[in-house]
Amino acid sequence: MEQGGPESIDKSKILEVKPLRCLSPVFTSASGSSVSNPQASSPFHCVPPGGPFPPGLAPIYPFMRSNESQRTGQPYGNDIASPVPLNAFRTPGSAKGGMGRGKRGRPRKVPVGVVGDSGGYSDLMNQSDQNVSGYDVHETDAEDASNSGKRKTRLQKRQSVPISDFDEVGVVNSLLTSFKLMELDIAKNDFGDRELVDRVLLVYDLLRKKIMLHDESRDSLPGVTRRPDLKAGNLLMSKGIRTNNTKKIGHVPGVEVGDIFFFRMELCVVGLHAPTMAGIDYMTVKASADEDPVALSIVSSGGYEDDGEDGDVLIYSGQGGVQRRDGLMFDQKLERGNLALEKSMQRGNEVRVIRGLKDINTTGKIYVYDGLYKIQDSWAETNKTGCNVFKYKLVRVPGQPEAFTLWKLIQRWKDGIASRTGVILPDLTSGAESLPVSLVNDVDDEKGPDYFTYIPTPKYAKPYVLPEPSLGCQCNGGCQPGDVRCSCIQKNMGCLPYNPLAVLMKYQSLIHECGKTCACPSTCRNRMTQVGLKVRLEVFKTKNRGWGLRSWDPIRGGGFICEYAGQVIDASKVGEFESENEDAYIFDSTRIFESLEDPQQNPNESPKAPFPLVINAKLEGNVARFMNHSCSPNVYWQPVLRASDNEAYLHVGFFAIKHIRPMQELTFDYGVLPAHRAQQRRKKCSCGSVKCRGYFY
Repeated sequence: MEQGGPESIDKSKILEVKPLRCLSPVFTSASGSSVSNPQASSPFHCVPPGGPFPPGLAPIYPFMRSNESQRTGQPYGNDIASPVPLNAFRTPGSAKGGMGRGKRGRPRKVPVGVVGDSGGYSDLMNQSDQNVSGYDVHETDAEDASNSGKRKTRLQKRQSVPISDFDEVGVVNSLLTSFKLMELDIAKNDFGDRELVDRVLLVYDLLRKKIMLHDESRDSLPGVTRRPDLKAGNLLMSKGIRTNNTKKIGHVPGVEVGDIFFFRMELCVVGLHAPTMAGIDYMTVKASADEDPVALSIVSSGGYEDDGEDGDVLIYSGQGGVQRRDGLMFDQKLERGNLALEKSMQRGNEVRVIRGLKDINTTGKIYVYDGLYKIQDSWAETNKTGCNVFKYKLVRVPGQPEAFTLWKLIQRWKDGIASRTGVILPDLTSGAESLPVSLVNDVDDEKGPDYFTYIPTPKYAKPYVLPEPSLGCQCNGGCQPGDVRCSCIQKNMGCLPYNPLAVLMKYQSLIHECGKTCACPSTCRNRMTQVGLKVRLEVFKTKNRGWGLRSWDPIRGGGFICEYAGQVIDASKVGEFESENEDAYIFDSTRIFESLEDPQQNPNESPKAPFPLVINAKLEGNVARFMNHSCSPNVYWQPVLRASDNEAYLHVGFFAIKHIRPMQELTFDYGVLPAHRAQQRRKKCSCGSVKCRGYFY
């Protein structure tokens, strides 16, 4: 550079330099003008994290905002929600799309922009270890992230449904208000109960599904895996919505042995296992003059060389000793979670054990709370990679209900290795269903219910006549989420009601399924109730309520169970059948039912079906006729309409309100009669619920 040119520097001059602390930032206002601190002598200009941004300048993660929010100049602090909650953290390397740690230490790819589980309620020292014990991110869970690449390709090739911005805060506040969680006093919530645990889990599940529906309706961003399960948990916990907030040794109130969970976040929000990634949860206790760590719970999900085949004994591997990205391997150290397990063995305190079992419907896990164990022994050995690892032998405390052992026994029934005790008929349906339904009595000598003819679907004398013809969709390959051209999606308010696992994503007044005139195949995602049973059911004799219904398989919250089959009768003649002692097998849609998404809503203002549907299953019916009443049910019904041209057939689909573990009785609320029919004979209720009304119709 020539001396004296326009870009030359005169090194003989002494520049006046001021420290940065004297400078005052100037943020650009919504109008484009600068707002500064008049008291600062040397202001400098900058852009706030939330924008607005000058031309050519883009936001950096995690301060991404929509173009609309940039145009309006809305401050970041007033946005719907921060993309990264204050209590969240990133897995190592995730910010650069590098390697993270999954399945208790195994390296895994983390897409750019994926936020990890909430760390605000976890042991950060434990999570920042070289391995994250027991973590399963469910990246291949079909309900949340399966086939994300294929779905993205399909979405890019078609026009998407135009949607408005998703008001996360509004949705969360609405759910919390509906379920009376807005006023939840966390300071007094150190100990939960069953009702509160169920409420929190239900709100979590509803919020997760709402987020998933919103994410599914828009194009996926390249390189980003959406995790509505993490986002829902972060949103709730940022508001303090969780139970059993204080760590404790032993059982946590409101969680029963055998309870199942499909997401690690669910373990966290109920206080069963606080870390959302680490497999060992521990806390420190005062022991003499020192503080020692003691283990509270462990998650054994198959990431390490654990031996969990014995139903009452678990050989658990400690943390650490994994291969790093630079190729180095390390021996495990007696610190953090490993030290907590060692101290718990010396103290003899009980440890909660959660077993991660393979979900047959996805490549993810089902987490089963297997109760309390005690650590009986520990030792060190060399694993397959040549590292020294710690091993801990845990023995189950006797006298607890069956959990993992029951799962193993049921699998033996399915494989034909063991026989089910008390079987009267191996298949009550005589092949009418896609899966057999066993008839079992291990209570008394009764040989079965009164004779009836098994039919899988309701019988109509004539269909309902529609005032206008119903147009069928032209989705030859099946209805796809976000397709604005699909007439069935338009009828369902812009979204598909089910996910690929036959899980109902949104409870609404009416579900529109594809009908006969639709071009989609029988495997279409919008025909979920038309393909028969999804789980292996069993009709069994109860101790005090006649015959009942339960499942050998676990059922997800929202999962389809069956429909109600029988003879569709004239609603005006329902009284005739009630007088003939057939009312035990009558389904009456004109009764008053509680709204699942808003329990405080007036049921009289929320009609459940467009037509007064009454089904009599006395002489002809299916498994649904055996489902007993409960004032605190775990099953909910939804009206499902299948229309073709001017004809419509209304069906009744039963779905799980919450996760239902195997061999738990399936029940639904029979509803309350309207005021003009309330004088009819009541029956004594024996559901045993704390909310039992004492009677049902």
